[in-house]
Amino acid sequence: MTRSKAEDVSNEFSFISSISNLEDENRLLRESLASMEKELSKFRRNPLISCEIKDIVNDSALIRLPNGNEFMVEISSECECLKPGDFVLSEQKNLTVVRKIPSSKKFDVERFVIIEKPSITFNNVGGLSDQVREIKEVIELPLIKPDLFRQVGISPPKGVLLYGPPGTGKTLLAKAVANSTNATFIEIVGSELVQKFIGEGAKQIKEIFTLAREKAPSIIFIDEIDAIAATRIEIGTSGEREVQRTFMQLLAELDGFDPLDNVKIIGCTNRKDILDPAIVRPGRLDRLIFVALPDSESRRKIFKIHSKGMKLTLSKSDLDKCVKDMEGFSGAEIRAVVTEAGYFAIRDERFEVSPKDIFSAVKKVKSEEERELLDMFG
Repeated sequence: MTRSKAEDVSNEFSFISSISNLEDENRLLRESLASMEKELSKFRRNPLISCEIKDIVNDSALIRLPNGNEFMVEISSECECLKPGDFVLSEQKNLTVVRKIPSSKKFDVERFVIIEKPSITFNNVGGLSDQVREIKEVIELPLIKPDLFRQVGISPPKGVLLYGPPGTGKTLLAKAVANSTNATFIEIVGSELVQKFIGEGAKQIKEIFTLAREKAPSIIFIDEIDAIAATRIEIGTSGEREVQRTFMQLLAELDGFDPLDNVKIIGCTNRKDILDPAIVRPGRLDRLIFVALPDSESRRKIFKIHSKGMKLTLSKSDLDKCVKDMEGFSGAEIRAVVTEAGYFAIRDERFEVSPKDIFSAVKKVKSEEERELLDMFG
């Protein structure tokens, strides 16, 4: 009889324990189901569209969509206080404003910033002593010694335009001066500023200059500036008109009410002849620095800079002949000669580069250049 009672108690305890385990398992399953239903509802929800507030009228908002269309829409009661210029998310169906986007920047302009300053120094620039002196006077000196200009009573130039044939060292000069000033280096390619929709290129220019002021001292380097600063024409396609709007915004930033102070601009182009006169007039990029093809002594310096890490033994006569054979070469082509010579040595499984490798490389680069000219001019 006693054993039977003990068995009953044990069975009852097991039953209660089983019920408890089942309830816990059921609770976990309900939680998992609720979580999955919540995720499923997210997948079914229509995506929101980003737009800009143009004006607030009573409880409604005039918004501008990315395609340029504008609509007067309602504002959700849960939305925080809005003002013109804010970016918000709206429902796609009726465009009701749902909530404000914390960031007011439409473009990711941070991608233009090189956080670590360029490693190029003026020691890496060969044969451009006059150009180095000029760019130091215009860019480096005002950033390092601004009091000097205040004492003299003049305002330093806002920037420079580097122009000349391709591969002559224009970009090297810009990076070297950024290195020497410890400035934030913002590098832009002119074609990146040509946007699809009306007004986007101009807005991007504005945000880049705002970013440059925030991170001052800074240098804005616009490569291929002719992509947006070519001579304006009265009649053109909608795309050409948009490029002109972007260009006018660039001019406005150079002449704007907000002073540039510790922000300097370096423009770079191979086609100065097609630039609009407005960009190079006094008060804008009025310092023009021509970067020509290197002369004999400059070619010698450039060759030594690029070949300093090589195991290379060239006699003075061999070096003189090499420099003479490279007449008309740009700095980039001289670098290509050094690279090709290294490849000739690698193919023969050698670690030392011979004079023969150098002369063969000169001949190869020269033949490639002649082939390009034939393809270009027929």
